[in-house]
Amino acid sequence: MKKKEIQELKNKPIGELERLVLDGGEKLRALRFDLAAGKVKNVNEVRETRKKIARANTFITQQESKA
Repeated sequence: MKKKEIQELKNKPIGELERLVLDGGEKLRALRFDLAAGKVKNVNEVRETRKKIARANTFITQQESKA
């Protein structure tokens, strides 16, 4: 993820960040099943998805502490 993408993520409202976390969780679950079945070509995608979820959760926590 580039700095620009992280900055955009930081400026999103809490509702949108929560939606990203939910969508990312579903994607991660699907990737794990596909990985076990041997369907995933890019195994780094699992790692990147986990990082995106963690970043979104971090920004949610930061915004909640400001309010």
